[in-house]
Amino acid sequence: MSAGQMVLGAFLRPGGHHEAGWRHMNAHSDAGANIERYKSYTAKAEASALHFVFIADTAGVRESTVEAMSRSGRIVGFEPTTLLAALAMTTKNIGLVATASTTFNQPYHLARVFASIDHLSCGRVGWNIVTSANPFEAQNFNLQALPPHEERYQRATEFLEVVEGLWDSWADDAFITDRESGLYFDPQKMNFLNHNGEYFAARGPLNISRSPQGYPVLAQAGSSPTGARFAGQYGELIFTAQQSIEDAKAFYKSVKAFSRDFGRSDADLVVMPGIVPIVAPTAEEAEEKLRTLQSLIHEDIALELAKRLLGYVVDVDKHSLDCPVPDDLGKTNNMQSRQKLLIDTATEKHFTIRQLTAFLSIGRGHLVCVGSPAEIVDQMERFFTAGAADGFIIMPPMFPDDLDDFLQLVVPELRRRNLFRSEYGGATLRENLGLTRPANMRTNQMGNEPAAPDGAALAPTRRASA
Repeated sequence: MSAGQMVLGAFLRPGGHHEAGWRHMNAHSDAGANIERYKSYTAKAEASALHFVFIADTAGVRESTVEAMSRSGRIVGFEPTTLLAALAMTTKNIGLVATASTTFNQPYHLARVFASIDHLSCGRVGWNIVTSANPFEAQNFNLQALPPHEERYQRATEFLEVVEGLWDSWADDAFITDRESGLYFDPQKMNFLNHNGEYFAARGPLNISRSPQGYPVLAQAGSSPTGARFAGQYGELIFTAQQSIEDAKAFYKSVKAFSRDFGRSDADLVVMPGIVPIVAPTAEEAEEKLRTLQSLIHEDIALELAKRLLGYVVDVDKHSLDCPVPDDLGKTNNMQSRQKLLIDTATEKHFTIRQLTAFLSIGRGHLVCVGSPAEIVDQMERFFTAGAADGFIIMPPMFPDDLDDFLQLVVPELRRRNLFRSEYGGATLRENLGLTRPANMRTNQMGNEPAAPDGAALAPTRRASA
């Protein structure tokens, strides 16, 4: 990443990020399970030298009623790590980032999956770490409800300790494949993890060699106090929803301060607010694009979205739509930071429930930028130069048109101001983000100490608790 230039990633979502995007006459409403659509979006992003594409995920539907499910444009979609493996075969430079949950997976499984895709992509994969906030996801994994918020993060912390330990199973030069001696790898350059903790036990080693990046790039999106601290400990790409420069600056400073608590530097984290760009050659045309999308919103899905993002602590459809948004909602066990952001926004703007649902339908609480290319870049530049962002997650409201418009209208204006690059400078996602390759903290690179035998104590972790 060049000094003074932004990091940009495209958040791919079937139909678009506007809740009614899939209903637009130009939308790819079939994108959820159409690999050709994803290949096309990713190829376009790569042609514009974006740093990565991002795929979100939850292992279950998000909607609470059949009525709402029947109106959702993203009710189906690919399992994202499978999708990344496919996209790795059709791309050369762009990073590939996907979500996987620490609550509903095991460390060995995800360590192996992401290391494998890092090899398949020649070092371009990233893992967006989530603890899961969808209560219906839990019901697909032998639970009636999500574990408590703090417990999910405790589990995630141990999960990452195990995963990073497994990624350090082998020295980079462990596999000597010496035909003469018959030695496939140097035994002194392999490490048994032998982890026995509160949530997990894992012997190791991982049965794939150390990946090109050492560790895949770690992304994280928690903005609650617990989530921000976790991001400061492990995150490298930090995704966040912010409505103002002031709030974005406060979060930026907070998460980077947390990183220093764990012996990391500010350069180890790339903070990226989400933006929903609605861009056209003129501001008037951009406003008309937004009006068209807003006219397509169905009340059922808008109310369901409000219930979900407010944490399922209020039945908004049982209130008059023209009543103010309640400001005394109970604390949610789901998306705590998003609930707070939305309550604060509704209070500041004096939203009724109807107005809140319309607001949420555009970008689910992310910053919405409407205007000409110069106006969109003005807003991005203000965040960037104010120390509120290192870059942005781009969330087109409708695919493919709004992705195309961003790449064809906004990216050239960013380049004109020297805010964004014109080509890839590195071979791996880490290199393109300006992130260092993690040292192997468990396996001796020089081969002058034996690998830990079964039952041996754990080596020191890469990021000890502060």
